[in-house]
Amino acid sequence: MTRIRIEGLLAAFPKLVGSGKQHTYVETENVRYVYQPMESLYLLLITNKQSNILQDLDTLRLLSKLVPEYSPELDEEGIGRMAFEIIFAFDEAIALGHNENVTIMQIKQYCEMESHEEQLHKLIMQSKIDETKDVMKRKASEIDKIKIEKNKSERGGLTSLQSTGSARLDIGFGDMSISSGGGFGSNSSFSPSLDPDSFSSKAKGRASAPASVPSKGMGMQLGKTQKTNQFLESLKAEGEVIVEDVQPVAGQSKSSLPTATDPITITIEEKLNVVLKRDGGLSNLEVQGTFGLQILKKEDGFIQVQIETGGNESCQFKTHPNINKDLFLRENLLGLKDPSKPFPAGQLGDPLGLGLLKWRMQSAQESVVPLSINCWPSVSGGETYVNIEYEASEVFDLQNVVISIPLPALRDPPAVNQVDGDWRYDPRRSVLEWSIFLIDSTNRSGSMEFVVPPADPSSFFPIDVKFSTAKTFCDIKVANVVPVNGGSASKFASRTQLITENYQVV
Repeated sequence: MTRIRIEGLLAAFPKLVGSGKQHTYVETENVRYVYQPMESLYLLLITNKQSNILQDLDTLRLLSKLVPEYSPELDEEGIGRMAFEIIFAFDEAIALGHNENVTIMQIKQYCEMESHEEQLHKLIMQSKIDETKDVMKRKASEIDKIKIEKNKSERGGLTSLQSTGSARLDIGFGDMSISSGGGFGSNSSFSPSLDPDSFSSKAKGRASAPASVPSKGMGMQLGKTQKTNQFLESLKAEGEVIVEDVQPVAGQSKSSLPTATDPITITIEEKLNVVLKRDGGLSNLEVQGTFGLQILKKEDGFIQVQIETGGNESCQFKTHPNINKDLFLRENLLGLKDPSKPFPAGQLGDPLGLGLLKWRMQSAQESVVPLSINCWPSVSGGETYVNIEYEASEVFDLQNVVISIPLPALRDPPAVNQVDGDWRYDPRRSVLEWSIFLIDSTNRSGSMEFVVPPADPSSFFPIDVKFSTAKTFCDIKVANVVPVNGGSASKFASRTQLITENYQVV
Protein backbone atom coordinates (compact mmCIF):
# COMPACT_ATOMS: atom_id res chain seq x y z
CA MET A 1 0.00 0.00 0.00
CA THR A 2 1.47 3.34 -1.04
CA ARG A 3 1.83 6.42 1.14
CA ILE A 4 -0.64 8.39 -1.02
CA ARG A 5 -3.23 5.63 -0.57
CA ILE A 6 -2.81 5.69 3.24
CA GLU A 7 -3.04 9.48 3.38
CA GLY A 8 -6.20 9.36 1.25
CA LEU A 9 -7.85 6.85 3.57
CA LEU A 10 -6.97 8.92 6.64
CA ALA A 11 -8.25 12.13 5.01
CA ALA A 12 -11.59 10.47 4.23
CA PHE A 13 -12.16 9.22 7.80
CA PRO A 14 -13.33 12.52 9.42
CA LYS A 15 -15.96 12.91 6.71
CA LEU A 16 -17.37 9.43 7.38
CA VAL A 17 -17.65 9.73 11.17
CA GLY A 18 -20.95 11.27 12.23
CA SER A 19 -21.71 12.80 15.60
CA GLY A 20 -23.99 11.01 18.04
CA LYS A 21 -23.57 7.56 16.48
CA GLN A 22 -23.03 4.53 18.70
CA HIS A 23 -21.25 2.46 16.05
CA THR A 24 -17.51 1.88 16.38
CA TYR A 25 -16.89 1.12 12.70
CA VAL A 26 -17.60 2.60 9.28
CA GLU A 27 -17.48 0.67 6.00
CA THR A 28 -16.79 2.00 2.53
CA GLU A 29 -16.68 0.17 -0.77
CA ASN A 30 -13.21 -1.27 -0.17
CA VAL A 31 -12.16 -0.80 3.47
CA ARG A 32 -13.53 -0.83 6.99
CA TYR A 33 -12.67 1.80 9.60
CA VAL A 34 -12.71 0.46 13.18
CA TYR A 35 -12.25 3.28 15.68
CA GLN A 36 -12.51 4.26 19.32
CA PRO A 37 -12.66 7.83 20.71
CA MET A 38 -9.93 8.68 23.21
CA GLU A 39 -10.78 12.11 24.67
CA SER A 40 -10.12 14.56 21.82
CA LEU A 41 -8.48 11.96 19.56
CA TYR A 42 -9.51 8.84 17.69
CA LEU A 43 -7.70 5.50 17.75
CA LEU A 44 -8.25 4.16 14.22
CA LEU A 45 -7.74 0.70 12.71
CA ILE A 46 -8.11 0.34 8.90
CA THR A 47 -8.77 -3.15 7.51
CA ASN A 48 -10.27 -4.68 4.41
CA LYS A 49 -13.90 -5.78 4.45
CA GLN A 50 -12.95 -9.46 4.50
CA SER A 51 -11.25 -9.06 7.88
CA ASN A 52 -12.84 -10.61 10.98
CA ILE A 53 -14.42 -7.65 12.78
CA LEU A 54 -14.38 -9.43 16.14
CA GLN A 55 -10.63 -9.88 15.94
CA ASP A 56 -10.29 -6.27 14.80
CA LEU A 57 -12.25 -5.10 17.85
CA ASP A 58 -10.01 -7.18 20.13
CA THR A 59 -6.93 -5.67 18.50
CA LEU A 60 -8.36 -2.16 18.85
CA ARG A 61 -9.13 -2.82 22.52
CA LEU A 62 -5.54 -3.97 23.10
CA LEU A 63 -4.14 -0.88 21.36
CA SER A 64 -6.41 1.42 23.36
CA LYS A 65 -4.92 -0.04 26.56
CA LEU A 66 -1.38 0.40 25.28
CA VAL A 67 -1.68 4.12 24.53
CA PRO A 68 -2.22 5.25 28.18
CA GLU A 69 0.63 2.97 29.28
CA TYR A 70 3.11 5.05 27.26
CA SER A 71 1.38 8.46 27.09
CA PRO A 72 -0.50 9.58 30.21
CA GLU A 73 -1.55 12.78 28.39
CA LEU A 74 -4.08 11.81 25.71
CA ASP A 75 -3.70 14.92 23.56
CA GLU A 76 -1.84 15.61 20.34
CA GLU A 77 1.25 17.04 22.07
CA GLY A 78 1.52 14.17 24.55
CA ILE A 79 1.09 11.52 21.85
CA GLY A 80 3.70 13.29 19.71
CA ARG A 81 6.29 13.17 22.51
CA MET A 82 5.85 9.42 22.97
CA ALA A 83 5.26 8.60 19.29
CA PHE A 84 8.20 6.21 18.88
CA GLU A 85 7.42 4.27 22.07
CA ILE A 86 3.78 3.88 21.00
CA ILE A 87 4.79 2.76 17.50
CA PHE A 88 7.19 0.16 18.91
CA ALA A 89 4.43 -1.17 21.17
CA PHE A 90 1.96 -1.29 18.26
CA ASP A 91 4.55 -3.16 16.21
CA GLU A 92 4.66 -5.89 18.86
CA ALA A 93 0.86 -6.17 18.78
CA ILE A 94 0.51 -6.19 14.98
CA ALA A 95 2.99 -7.97 12.68
CA LEU A 96 2.71 -7.68 8.88
CA GLY A 97 -0.95 -6.75 9.08
CA HIS A 98 -1.94 -9.56 11.45
CA ASN A 99 -2.62 -9.30 15.18
CA GLU A 100 -0.31 -11.13 17.57
CA ASN A 101 -1.60 -13.21 20.48
CA VAL A 102 0.13 -11.15 23.19
CA THR A 103 -0.83 -9.35 26.37
CA ILE A 104 0.03 -5.85 27.57
CA MET A 105 2.60 -7.21 30.04
CA GLN A 106 4.30 -9.23 27.30
CA ILE A 107 4.46 -6.20 25.00
CA LYS A 108 5.98 -4.04 27.75
CA GLN A 109 8.50 -6.79 28.47
CA TYR A 110 9.46 -7.07 24.77
CA CYS A 111 9.89 -3.30 24.45
CA GLU A 112 12.02 -3.06 27.59
CA MET A 113 14.29 -6.02 26.81
CA GLU A 114 17.94 -5.13 26.51
CA SER A 115 19.77 -6.07 23.34
CA HIS A 116 22.72 -8.38 23.93
CA GLU A 117 24.15 -7.49 20.51
CA GLU A 118 23.83 -3.76 21.22
CA GLN A 119 25.74 -4.05 24.50
CA LEU A 120 28.47 -6.04 22.78
CA HIS A 121 28.69 -3.49 19.97
CA LYS A 122 28.94 -0.60 22.43
CA LEU A 123 31.72 -2.35 24.37
CA ILE A 124 33.70 -2.99 21.19
CA MET A 125 33.30 0.59 19.95
CA GLN A 126 34.26 2.05 23.34
CA SER A 127 37.34 -0.16 23.38
CA LYS A 128 38.34 1.12 19.94
CA ILE A 129 37.84 4.74 21.01
CA ASP A 130 39.99 4.24 24.11
CA GLU A 131 42.74 2.56 22.10
CA THR A 132 42.63 5.35 19.52
CA LYS A 133 43.11 8.02 22.18
CA ASP A 134 45.99 6.05 23.67
CA VAL A 135 47.72 5.75 20.29
CA MET A 136 47.30 9.48 19.61
CA LYS A 137 48.86 10.36 22.97
CA ARG A 138 51.83 8.04 22.36
CA LYS A 139 52.40 9.42 18.87
CA ALA A 140 52.18 13.03 20.07
CA SER A 141 54.73 12.28 22.80
CA GLU A 142 57.02 10.66 20.23
CA ILE A 143 56.86 13.72 17.96
CA ASP A 144 57.61 16.06 20.86
CA LYS A 145 60.77 14.05 21.66
CA ILE A 146 61.91 14.30 18.02
CA LYS A 147 61.42 18.09 18.06
CA ILE A 148 63.41 18.42 21.31
CA GLU A 149 66.32 16.35 19.90
CA LYS A 150 66.31 18.42 16.73
CA ASN A 151 66.48 21.72 18.64
CA LYS A 152 69.40 20.41 20.71
CA SER A 153 71.28 19.43 17.54
CA GLU A 154 70.75 22.86 15.97
CA ARG A 155 71.98 24.71 19.07
CA GLY A 156 75.13 22.55 19.12
CA GLY A 157 76.09 23.68 15.58
CA LEU A 158 75.20 20.41 13.99
CA THR A 159 73.85 20.17 10.51
CA SER A 160 70.11 20.71 10.51
CA LEU A 161 68.08 17.66 10.16
CA GLN A 162 66.54 17.07 6.82
CA SER A 163 62.89 16.30 6.56
CA THR A 164 62.21 12.85 7.75
CA GLY A 165 59.42 12.53 5.26
CA SER A 166 55.96 11.52 5.99
CA ALA A 167 55.07 9.03 8.65
CA ARG A 168 52.03 6.93 8.45
CA LEU A 169 50.63 4.99 11.34
CA ASP A 170 48.38 2.13 10.40
CA ILE A 171 47.10 0.20 13.38
CA GLY A 172 44.47 -2.50 12.89
CA PHE A 173 41.52 -2.27 15.24
CA GLY A 174 39.48 -4.99 13.59
CA ASP A 175 37.51 -2.48 11.49
CA MET A 176 39.19 0.94 12.14
CA SER A 177 42.44 2.55 10.92
CA ILE A 178 44.15 5.77 12.08
CA SER A 179 46.46 7.74 9.79
CA SER A 180 48.80 10.59 10.67
CA GLY A 181 50.86 12.42 8.09
CA GLY A 182 53.22 15.36 7.84
CA GLY A 183 56.94 16.09 7.95
CA PHE A 184 58.83 16.51 11.18
CA GLY A 185 60.44 19.85 10.23
CA SER A 186 60.62 22.99 12.35
CA ASN A 187 57.07 24.00 11.38
CA SER A 188 55.59 20.52 11.27
CA SER A 189 52.58 19.62 13.36
CA PHE A 190 50.92 16.35 14.22
CA SER A 191 47.57 16.05 12.48
CA PRO A 192 45.84 12.74 13.20
CA SER A 193 42.88 11.91 11.02
CA LEU A 194 40.27 9.28 11.67
CA ASP A 195 39.01 7.58 8.53
CA PRO A 196 35.78 5.84 9.52
CA ASP A 197 35.15 4.62 5.97
CA SER A 198 38.41 2.66 5.79
CA PHE A 199 38.10 -0.49 7.86
CA SER A 200 40.98 -2.89 7.71
CA SER A 201 42.61 -5.52 9.86
CA LYS A 202 46.15 -4.82 8.61
CA ALA A 203 48.30 -2.05 7.15
CA LYS A 204 47.28 -1.11 3.61
CA GLY A 205 49.58 -0.75 0.61
CA ARG A 206 52.90 -1.75 2.17
CA ALA A 207 54.83 -4.90 2.93
CA SER A 208 55.09 -6.05 6.52
CA ALA A 209 58.48 -5.40 8.15
CA PRO A 210 60.41 -8.46 9.33
CA ALA A 211 59.79 -9.35 12.96
CA SER A 212 63.55 -9.24 13.78
CA VAL A 213 63.97 -5.63 12.52
CA PRO A 214 61.21 -3.49 14.03
CA SER A 215 60.70 -0.09 12.44
CA LYS A 216 61.92 2.68 14.73
CA GLY A 217 59.38 5.32 15.58
CA MET A 218 56.39 3.55 14.10
CA GLY A 219 53.21 2.68 15.98
CA MET A 220 52.85 -0.46 17.96
CA GLN A 221 50.12 -3.09 17.75
CA LEU A 222 47.70 -2.70 20.63
CA GLY A 223 45.35 -5.41 21.84
CA LYS A 224 41.92 -5.14 23.40
CA THR A 225 41.64 -3.97 26.98
CA GLN A 226 41.71 -6.67 29.61
CA LYS A 227 38.10 -6.00 30.64
CA THR A 228 36.80 -6.37 27.09
CA ASN A 229 38.90 -9.48 26.54
CA GLN A 230 37.44 -11.12 29.62
CA PHE A 231 33.91 -10.21 28.53
CA LEU A 232 34.42 -11.60 25.02
CA GLU A 233 36.06 -14.76 26.32
CA SER A 234 33.14 -15.36 28.67
CA LEU A 235 30.72 -14.98 25.77
CA LYS A 236 32.71 -17.43 23.68
CA ALA A 237 32.70 -19.91 26.54
CA GLU A 238 28.90 -19.70 26.62
CA GLY A 239 28.75 -20.61 22.94
CA GLU A 240 28.22 -17.11 21.53
CA VAL A 241 29.71 -16.33 18.10
CA ILE A 242 31.56 -13.00 18.15
CA VAL A 243 31.63 -11.34 14.73
CA GLU A 244 32.96 -7.85 14.11
CA ASP A 245 31.60 -6.10 11.01
CA VAL A 246 34.24 -5.43 8.35
CA GLN A 247 33.14 -2.94 5.71
CA PRO A 248 34.81 -2.47 2.35
CA VAL A 249 37.58 0.08 1.96
CA ALA A 250 36.37 3.48 0.84
CA GLY A 251 36.67 4.01 -2.88
CA GLN A 252 36.39 0.35 -3.72
CA SER A 253 34.59 -0.22 -7.00
CA LYS A 254 30.97 -1.29 -6.65
CA SER A 255 30.89 -2.87 -10.08
CA SER A 256 31.12 -6.63 -10.38
CA LEU A 257 33.25 -6.22 -13.51
CA PRO A 258 37.07 -6.12 -13.09
CA THR A 259 39.04 -3.07 -14.16
CA ALA A 260 40.18 -3.25 -17.79
CA THR A 261 43.94 -3.87 -18.15
CA ASP A 262 44.13 -5.08 -21.77
CA PRO A 263 44.69 -2.59 -24.64
CA ILE A 264 41.20 -3.34 -26.00
CA THR A 265 38.45 -4.78 -23.79
CA ILE A 266 34.96 -5.67 -25.00
CA THR A 267 32.20 -6.30 -22.48
CA ILE A 268 28.86 -7.87 -23.34
CA GLU A 269 26.34 -7.59 -20.50
CA GLU A 270 22.64 -8.40 -20.27
CA LYS A 271 20.33 -7.44 -17.41
CA LEU A 272 17.35 -9.70 -16.82
CA ASN A 273 13.97 -8.62 -15.43
CA VAL A 274 11.50 -11.43 -14.75
CA VAL A 275 8.18 -11.60 -12.89
CA LEU A 276 6.84 -15.13 -12.34
CA LYS A 277 3.43 -16.02 -10.92
CA ARG A 278 3.32 -18.08 -7.74
CA ASP A 279 0.66 -20.37 -9.23
CA GLY A 280 2.63 -20.89 -12.43
CA GLY A 281 3.05 -18.85 -15.57
CA LEU A 282 5.09 -15.86 -16.64
CA SER A 283 3.97 -12.26 -16.16
CA ASN A 284 6.94 -10.52 -17.74
CA LEU A 285 10.40 -11.26 -19.11
CA GLU A 286 12.59 -8.46 -20.40
CA VAL A 287 16.26 -8.47 -21.34
CA GLN A 288 18.32 -5.31 -21.81
CA GLY A 289 21.78 -5.77 -23.27
CA THR A 290 24.81 -3.53 -23.75
CA PHE A 291 27.92 -3.95 -25.91
CA GLY A 292 30.74 -1.92 -24.34
CA LEU A 293 34.20 -1.06 -25.68
CA GLN A 294 37.11 0.19 -23.58
CA ILE A 295 40.45 1.27 -25.09
CA LEU A 296 43.43 2.28 -22.97
CA LYS A 297 45.57 4.06 -25.60
CA LYS A 298 44.39 6.49 -28.27
CA GLU A 299 46.49 4.90 -31.02
CA ASP A 300 44.54 1.65 -30.59
CA GLY A 301 41.22 3.41 -31.20
CA PHE A 302 41.26 3.28 -35.04
CA ILE A 303 39.39 -0.03 -35.22
CA GLN A 304 36.16 -1.73 -36.26
CA VAL A 305 34.57 -4.62 -34.39
CA GLN A 306 33.17 -7.59 -36.31
CA ILE A 307 30.37 -9.32 -34.38
CA GLU A 308 28.03 -12.27 -34.76
CA THR A 309 24.50 -11.54 -33.54
CA GLY A 310 23.41 -15.16 -33.11
CA GLY A 311 20.08 -16.60 -34.18
CA ASN A 312 17.75 -14.79 -31.75
CA GLU A 313 15.54 -12.72 -34.04
CA SER A 314 13.44 -11.32 -31.18
CA CYS A 315 16.26 -8.96 -30.12
CA GLN A 316 15.81 -5.36 -31.18
CA PHE A 317 19.16 -3.60 -31.74
CA LYS A 318 19.98 0.07 -31.42
CA THR A 319 23.40 1.54 -32.25
CA HIS A 320 25.15 4.56 -30.75
CA PRO A 321 24.51 7.79 -32.75
CA ASN A 322 28.21 7.96 -33.75
CA ILE A 323 28.22 4.38 -35.08
CA ASN A 324 27.80 3.75 -38.82
CA LYS A 325 24.35 2.13 -38.77
CA ASP A 326 24.38 1.08 -42.46
CA LEU A 327 27.73 -0.67 -42.00
CA PHE A 328 26.30 -2.55 -39.02
CA LEU A 329 23.15 -3.65 -40.85
CA ARG A 330 25.09 -4.80 -43.95
CA GLU A 331 28.19 -6.42 -42.48
CA ASN A 332 27.69 -6.63 -38.68
CA LEU A 333 30.61 -4.22 -38.28
CA LEU A 334 30.69 -1.68 -35.45
CA GLY A 335 32.67 1.34 -36.65
CA LEU A 336 32.50 5.12 -36.38
CA LYS A 337 30.76 7.21 -39.02
CA ASP A 338 34.03 9.13 -39.44
CA PRO A 339 36.79 6.46 -39.83
CA SER A 340 39.48 9.13 -39.47
CA LYS A 341 38.60 9.57 -35.79
CA PRO A 342 39.50 7.02 -33.10
CA PHE A 343 37.24 5.63 -30.42
CA PRO A 344 37.59 7.49 -27.07
CA ALA A 345 40.44 6.08 -24.96
CA GLY A 346 41.19 5.97 -21.24
CA GLN A 347 39.40 4.69 -18.16
CA LEU A 348 35.77 5.76 -18.50
CA GLY A 349 33.33 6.22 -15.63
CA ASP A 350 31.19 3.27 -16.70
CA PRO A 351 32.90 -0.11 -16.02
CA LEU A 352 31.34 -1.37 -19.26
CA GLY A 353 33.23 1.28 -21.21
CA LEU A 354 31.72 3.11 -24.19
CA GLY A 355 28.34 1.66 -25.16
CA LEU A 356 28.37 0.95 -28.92
CA LEU A 357 25.27 -1.22 -29.19
CA LYS A 358 22.17 -1.87 -27.11
CA TRP A 359 19.41 -4.38 -27.54
CA ARG A 360 16.14 -5.34 -25.94
CA MET A 361 14.13 -8.54 -25.86
CA GLN A 362 10.72 -9.39 -24.43
CA SER A 363 9.01 -12.75 -24.21
CA ALA A 364 5.83 -14.28 -22.82
CA GLN A 365 7.06 -17.88 -23.12
CA GLU A 366 7.77 -19.53 -19.78
CA SER A 367 10.09 -22.02 -21.47
CA VAL A 368 12.81 -19.35 -21.94
CA VAL A 369 13.01 -18.55 -18.22
CA PRO A 370 16.45 -19.57 -16.86
CA LEU A 371 15.17 -20.53 -13.38
CA SER A 372 11.65 -21.44 -12.25
CA ILE A 373 10.67 -21.36 -8.56
CA ASN A 374 7.76 -23.25 -6.96
CA CYS A 375 6.77 -22.50 -3.35
CA TRP A 376 4.21 -24.63 -1.48
CA PRO A 377 3.28 -23.45 2.04
CA SER A 378 0.91 -25.73 3.97
CA VAL A 379 -0.35 -25.64 7.58
CA SER A 380 -0.27 -28.92 9.51
CA GLY A 381 -0.44 -29.57 13.26
CA GLY A 382 -0.07 -25.94 14.32
CA GLU A 383 2.96 -25.38 12.07
CA THR A 384 3.52 -24.15 8.52
CA TYR A 385 5.60 -26.44 6.30
CA VAL A 386 7.11 -24.65 3.33
CA ASN A 387 8.45 -26.70 0.41
CA ILE A 388 10.28 -24.72 -2.23
CA GLU A 389 11.98 -26.10 -5.33
CA TYR A 390 13.81 -24.76 -8.36
CA GLU A 391 14.10 -26.02 -11.93
CA ALA A 392 16.84 -24.59 -14.13
CA SER A 393 16.94 -24.41 -17.92
CA GLU A 394 19.49 -26.58 -19.71
CA VAL A 395 20.62 -23.56 -21.74
CA PHE A 396 22.27 -21.71 -18.84
CA ASP A 397 24.77 -22.68 -16.14
CA LEU A 398 23.92 -20.34 -13.25
CA GLN A 399 26.45 -19.07 -10.73
CA ASN A 400 26.05 -17.56 -7.24
CA VAL A 401 22.34 -18.27 -7.05
CA VAL A 402 20.57 -16.69 -4.04
CA ILE A 403 16.84 -17.26 -3.49
CA SER A 404 15.47 -14.91 -0.79
CA ILE A 405 12.17 -16.00 0.82
CA PRO A 406 10.42 -13.43 3.06
CA LEU A 407 9.15 -14.83 6.36
CA PRO A 408 6.62 -13.60 8.89
CA ALA A 409 8.02 -12.03 12.06
CA LEU A 410 9.66 -14.87 14.01
CA ARG A 411 11.03 -15.18 17.54
CA ASP A 412 13.39 -18.00 16.52
CA PRO A 413 15.03 -18.99 13.22
CA PRO A 414 13.07 -21.37 10.98
CA ALA A 415 13.75 -25.10 11.28
CA VAL A 416 15.27 -26.26 7.98
CA ASN A 417 14.61 -29.96 7.51
CA GLN A 418 16.24 -30.41 4.09
CA VAL A 419 18.15 -28.21 1.68
CA ASP A 420 20.14 -28.66 -1.53
CA GLY A 421 22.87 -26.06 -1.00
CA ASP A 422 23.31 -23.62 1.88
CA TRP A 423 20.91 -21.40 3.82
CA ARG A 424 21.12 -18.35 6.05
CA TYR A 425 18.46 -16.56 8.11
CA ASP A 426 18.56 -12.77 8.34
CA PRO A 427 16.53 -11.84 11.45
CA ARG A 428 16.68 -8.11 10.78
CA ARG A 429 14.98 -8.38 7.39
CA SER A 430 13.12 -11.58 8.36
CA VAL A 431 14.37 -13.28 5.19
CA LEU A 432 15.59 -16.84 4.59
CA GLU A 433 18.35 -16.95 1.94
CA TRP A 434 18.86 -20.17 0.01
CA SER A 435 22.17 -20.13 -1.89
CA ILE A 436 23.55 -22.49 -4.52
CA PHE A 437 27.09 -21.81 -5.73
CA LEU A 438 26.61 -23.39 -9.17
CA ILE A 439 23.66 -24.88 -11.06
CA ASP A 440 24.81 -26.97 -14.03
CA SER A 441 24.00 -30.32 -15.62
CA THR A 442 24.55 -32.11 -12.29
CA ASN A 443 21.84 -30.23 -10.34
CA ARG A 444 19.23 -28.77 -12.68
CA SER A 445 16.65 -29.15 -9.91
CA GLY A 446 16.75 -28.88 -6.13
CA SER A 447 14.52 -28.33 -3.12
CA MET A 448 14.37 -27.05 0.42
CA GLU A 449 11.91 -27.63 3.26
CA PHE A 450 11.57 -25.52 6.40
CA VAL A 451 9.06 -25.12 9.21
CA VAL A 452 7.74 -21.94 10.85
CA PRO A 453 4.80 -21.16 13.16
CA PRO A 454 1.35 -20.83 11.52
CA ALA A 455 1.39 -18.07 8.91
CA ASP A 456 -0.55 -16.75 5.95
CA PRO A 457 0.74 -18.35 2.70
CA SER A 458 0.97 -14.92 1.08
CA SER A 459 3.58 -13.86 3.68
CA PHE A 460 6.21 -15.98 1.86
CA PHE A 461 5.98 -13.82 -1.27
CA PRO A 462 7.42 -12.08 -3.23
CA ILE A 463 10.47 -14.33 -3.58
CA ASP A 464 13.56 -12.54 -4.86
CA VAL A 465 16.18 -14.35 -6.99
CA LYS A 466 19.71 -13.29 -7.95
CA PHE A 467 22.27 -15.08 -10.12
CA SER A 468 24.77 -14.57 -12.92
CA THR A 469 25.87 -16.60 -15.92
CA ALA A 470 28.42 -16.37 -18.71
CA LYS A 471 25.82 -16.99 -21.46
CA THR A 472 23.41 -14.37 -22.81
CA PHE A 473 20.01 -14.52 -24.49
CA CYS A 474 21.09 -12.63 -27.60
CA ASP A 475 24.25 -14.76 -27.86
CA ILE A 476 26.38 -11.98 -29.39
CA LYS A 477 30.00 -12.93 -30.07
CA VAL A 478 33.02 -10.92 -31.14
CA ALA A 479 34.45 -12.42 -34.32
CA ASN A 480 37.35 -10.03 -34.84
CA VAL A 481 38.74 -6.56 -34.19
CA VAL A 482 40.27 -5.09 -37.37
CA PRO A 483 42.20 -1.81 -37.84
CA VAL A 484 40.48 0.78 -40.06
CA ASN A 485 43.59 1.24 -42.25
CA GLY A 486 44.07 -2.48 -42.77
CA GLY A 487 46.69 -4.76 -41.34
CA SER A 488 46.62 -7.69 -38.96
CA ALA A 489 43.79 -8.12 -36.46
CA SER A 490 44.18 -6.37 -33.12
CA LYS A 491 44.44 -8.31 -29.89
CA PHE A 492 41.53 -7.87 -27.52
CA ALA A 493 39.94 -9.29 -24.37
CA SER A 494 36.27 -10.16 -24.25
CA ARG A 495 33.98 -10.91 -21.30
CA THR A 496 30.31 -11.81 -21.29
CA GLN A 497 27.81 -11.99 -18.45
CA LEU A 498 24.08 -12.10 -17.75
CA ILE A 499 22.93 -10.74 -14.38
CA THR A 500 19.54 -10.36 -12.72
CA GLU A 501 18.28 -6.84 -12.15
CA ASN A 502 14.81 -7.74 -10.85
CA TYR A 503 13.79 -11.41 -10.70
CA GLN A 504 10.75 -12.17 -8.55
CA VAL A 505 8.00 -14.68 -7.90
CA VAL A 506 4.87 -12.78 -6.86
